[in-house]
Amino acid sequence: MSELSVKDGLNAMDVASYLRRHPEFLSGFPDIALALTLPREQGKAASLASYQLDVLRDKNRELSRRLHELIEIAHENEALMVRVHTLTLALMRARTLPETANAIVAALGEDFRDPPAYAGAQAGAPVFVRLVLFRADPDLPAAEWLIAEPAGAVAFPSLAEFFKRAEPLCGRLQQDKLDALFGAQATEVQSAVLMPIGAGLLAIGSADANRFHPGMGTVFLKLIGEAISTAVARFPAA
Repeated sequence: MSELSVKDGLNAMDVASYLRRHPEFLSGFPDIALALTLPREQGKAASLASYQLDVLRDKNRELSRRLHELIEIAHENEALMVRVHTLTLALMRARTLPETANAIVAALGEDFRDPPAYAGAQAGAPVFVRLVLFRADPDLPAAEWLIAEPAGAVAFPSLAEFFKRAEPLCGRLQQDKLDALFGAQATEVQSAVLMPIGAGLLAIGSADANRFHPGMGTVFLKLIGEAISTAVARFPAA
């Protein structure tokens, strides 16, 4: 009981330290527990049990919020995985390079046109797909979305750093990059994502400035890029 004796110069920190070491203390002194004034909104007093209950409720609310966020992320990831799977199947069914190119643009044009799931996004904003292939093939369609450049990456000096890094690039692009990829529609593209696909690249632009941003995850973008790269590689350049 020596620890319970009154000490000279006892201060609040000494009391707090003792209570931390003896959390059962108040069970032996219920009168003190009832007399304590505990913090609460608007300065109202509360019993210890009530205060502890409030703290637990706050923690439960925070845990519920985090769980809800994780569930939403899981749902979004599930939807993205289904889209990647659907694209992969379409690429597997394509029997020629032109069919493969059309499958790429058709699938991604629809997928990225869907209303985004993140807050503040512009639902249904137009998207612009560009498939760049470092090859010439007479069977490839003459389409605005296709850029066939047999000279390779050297034909795109503004994208030299992108090709060097070989990683997806998301966000607002500089004007020279937009002009090289989107031409006359460059002024309509407010954000974009670029994906390397081996001998070329895939660019998707959006009229929504917040659609693509540097902080977005790139795992699914890499999966898309690898699937497209593998599909295109099945058809050697002439």
